[in-house]
Amino acid sequence: MTATLVLLRHAKAETPGGRSDFDRRLTEVGAIDADAAGAWLADERLHPDLVLCSPAARTRETWQGVSIALAQARPGGGAPEVRYEQGLYDGGRTEVFDLVRKVPESIRTVLVVGHNPTVSGVSLMLIPDAEHDGRELTLKTAGLAVHRFDAAWSAFEPGSMPLVERHTARG
Repeated sequence: MTATLVLLRHAKAETPGGRSDFDRRLTEVGAIDADAAGAWLADERLHPDLVLCSPAARTRETWQGVSIALAQARPGGGAPEVRYEQGLYDGGRTEVFDLVRKVPESIRTVLVVGHNPTVSGVSLMLIPDAEHDGRELTLKTAGLAVHRFDAAWSAFEPGSMPLVERHTARG
């Protein structure tokens, strides 16, 4: 089975101000970029079976924009299961690895919607040493990293999933 992991950094959010960090919402540009990220995923035929999303407002809104674009591209295609995971907000790379290892083997494509530096760090850690050239991998807002491997999710480990595509969505 080929497993595909798509990592998505949330779209542009408002600057901290009167709201808590958790409640920060997307800017107008962020909402446009979230839609563009979904359109790119649809164009690439990357329709997730499972979405693991931070419960923060900006990640939920990013997923909402992505999901609308995906649904428009594939009417009647069915919506993926969505899990809002607190560990994607207040955890780190370890929590991402733990969550993905628990994904059922029937799931082929997983989308993780999260925050930096965790999302970029996980993407960089996944690249096998032989393919890693010492480069930095920092996803910009609404940035996507697509990784694939031919193994069970339970075998999800650092160095196990080559990076096959990167994209920064800009509406």
